[in-house]
Amino acid sequence: MVELSAEMAELWGSLGAPAPGRTLAVEFIAARAGEGVSTVAREFALHAAQALGRRVWLVDLDLMAQSQAASLASQPARFGALGPPAAATPDGSMFFSVQPPLKRPDGRPWPDARYISAHQLGVLNLWVTLFRREALRGRQGVHVMPRADYWRALRRHTDLIVVDAPAAERSQAGLSMARFMDAVVLVIAADEGDARAPGDLRDALTAAGGHCAGLFFNRTQVQRPRFLGGAAP
Repeated sequence: MVELSAEMAELWGSLGAPAPGRTLAVEFIAARAGEGVSTVAREFALHAAQALGRRVWLVDLDLMAQSQAASLASQPARFGALGPPAAATPDGSMFFSVQPPLKRPDGRPWPDARYISAHQLGVLNLWVTLFRREALRGRQGVHVMPRADYWRALRRHTDLIVVDAPAAERSQAGLSMARFMDAVVLVIAADEGDARAPGDLRDALTAAGGHCAGLFFNRTQVQRPRFLGGAAP
């Protein structure tokens, strides 16, 4: 088990506490796979829910891999048991589209929201999303859509939204969602010495309308990267 509680406290402090009544949405992403983004996102969500008492939604943006729910469920002593499925959207809006849509008996399309659920972790105010890949039929595929309505609705429902995005080298999902976040944290493995890929990703996120809050060196420390410049938030 990776112990990152001190780093998570420092990361939370560096992002700045949101104003009372305002939800903070933070996306975690890396340029390459294997940097530990899911671990960092999970630990950050746990810190906010357990140490700070916040109501947290952990959204797994990697719809075809969906590792977060499985990782959480495998550690019930730490996170609590994975609860029964509940609606993952407060109002029916969704951040993805399943195409071609299935038709219900009355001819209407099957709602995208029916393909995903949310699960509470034990007694914590921590919920994780789980996309039901097994519900896809035939040639159906799922596509992340750059829509604001889901995130706007979720902000009214929780205190903190933590988005675990797939690596940019294999998916554009994180870039698509960046402009709807308050902050994007780039994750890089502690032993990774090449800053070019994170730098390129920073530029791409900025061009997409995202706000890069800083770089998290996984398993070592929270540090504001040189390429961001300016004062720490």
